[in-house]
Order: sequence, then structure tokens, then C-alpha cells
Amino acid sequence: MEAERLEILVIVDNVLDMLSSTPRFVQRETQVLRRFGMTRTAGECLCCASHGLSLLITAHGPGGPRSMLFDGGPVDMSMARNAPRLGVNFAGIDAMMLSHGHWDHAGGLPQALSMLPEGKRVPLYLHPGMFAERGMRQSDGGVLPMDPVPSPAGWAAMGADPVVSAEPLSVLDGLFQISGEIPRVTGYERGLPGQVARADDTAPWVADELLMDERFLAVRLKGKGLVIFSACSHAGVVNVLHEARRLFPGERLHAVMGGFHLSGENEAIIPQTVRDLGGFGLELIIPAHCTGWRAVNALERAYGEPMVVPAAVGKLFTL
Repeated sequence: MEAERLEILVIVDNVLDMLSSTPRFVQRETQVLRRFGMTRTAGECLCCASHGLSLLITAHGPGGPRSMLFDGGPVDMSMARNAPRLGVNFAGIDAMMLSHGHWDHAGGLPQALSMLPEGKRVPLYLHPGMFAERGMRQSDGGVLPMDPVPSPAGWAAMGADPVVSAEPLSVLDGLFQISGEIPRVTGYERGLPGQVARADDTAPWVADELLMDERFLAVRLKGKGLVIFSACSHAGVVNVLHEARRLFPGERLHAVMGGFHLSGENEAIIPQTVRDLGGFGLELIIPAHCTGWRAVNALERAYGEPMVVPAAVGKLFTL
């Protein structure tokens, strides 16, 4: 199923940018805030940035609009502050998806569920590999644990209807395509260096750098092609696009949006990633969250505007 139009509202991201010029298909935070009641510029009116990502994606199909909340950001505060200011209609959210098992994408989902109208439950798409405790190996050999992702039963108690699967899924009238696990085919995209995991508090920490629970989301946009959403790209954004080509053979790749995780140790693979992104025929690259300023700059230098349009809190993309 194809969408006639696609709207992407950035509810949570690492950065705010109210001032930079944007293409005509992007509204900045202040433009969105004015639509939903801001009559005076003041700090109380504005959104906040947080280390994480949450996108409200609305696909307008033949049967009307269907909306997916793609991740929830890191914490209740950023969801509670930003979503009402940006005019998010929680009654219109049809489903939610957690892209992978990290706190900076899961932490705000309980708040989002609490903001649904009383009695409304929505499917929450989860991967079975995201529930182990995770952590990062430190320079002294120790491990700094991460906040765990709630279990399916925990999500159900919060008002979601968990759908736990590692297989590709077509959902919401076939307008949204959820990938399965993403094969690693490039030689340089090696996941998240230093990540470890364990089954419980008594088990030893074991290497978990590949994050095989991460999945991407795709929408077919009429007349343009596939729009791919990759929240953190721990699989590698080039691997993500290779898998999109495999899942949807012969279909054009129009855009990719999300965190590309080219910061930290992964700054070393910026040149290869920027080079190989040029081989997919993309017309639009929207870096967000964990991409990192060095990679954003490298993408802009390589491909320029209007192909590269960085995300920021409150931006509304209409494709």
C-alpha cells in the first residue's frame, strides 16, 4: 500500500534548531508551536532536547491517515513537555514501535501510553531480543549497566498490546513495513563497540555489539519511493539500506531518516558510510539523534542541500 502523503513530526531529538533555514517541505519548531496555540515567544512555550529519538509518522493512504509513534525518547519529561506543545493528538495514534532495546528510545514510551485516551490500547511492536539487561564495558574493565526495557507483560500493564516478533510485518492497512533482523553485509559497520548483555543479575556479561534486535520502518510514498526510518542504525545505515533493497526488490529508495550512529568510536567509519550512501539513489537524507555533528557536516559537504536536511525537535517534514 502506498501513502499519498507522509508527515513526520520530530517529538524528541538531541538538538533544537529554531533558526536555521529549511526547505519548503519542512516547518521549524516555532511554526508548529504557533499552529497549536503559541502567541508569545517565551521559554515556557518551547520544547526541550534530550538524548534520544521519537517520531510521529502519519501516512495518508486511501483509507485515511494512519499514525505510528516510532520510539519514545529517553524519559517521560521530554515526551510530556514536547508532545502537547507540538499538538500531538494521542487519540489519533494507531500503533507504536520500539526500534531496539535501548533506554534512549524506550524511556519515554510509558509516558506516551499514559497520554492515550482512557481505555484506548494500541499495538506496540517489539523484538524478542530487546529484553536482556545491557551495559557498556568501561576502560577499567567494569560495566556500566543500562536501564532495562520493560517486559511484554510490563508493557501490557501500561496499556499497550505487545506484538513480539523478529519477522517482517506489514501493519496499519499495509502502509507501514517493519523489517526483520538486519543482516550485516558491509565490512566496516560493526555495531556498538563495547556493548555487553546478560540474561539476569547472576549471569556473566557477554559481548553484544551487534544489537540484532534493531529493526527499521519503511513507508511507500506514491510517486517517490520508499522512506526508511532507522532510529539508531547500530546495524549500520548502509546495511539498513542494503536490507531495504533486498526486502523491496526493484523499488526506489527515496529517503532515509534517523540516527546513523556515526559518533563516538564510529566516527572512524564516517568516510566509508558517506561514500556508500551515494550508491542508493537517495533523494533525501535526514540525519538525527546519534548521527553526530562530524557526520552531519560530512554528509552536507558530500551531498549538499536540499538532499541533506538535519532533524531537530519540533520540525515537521511533509513529503
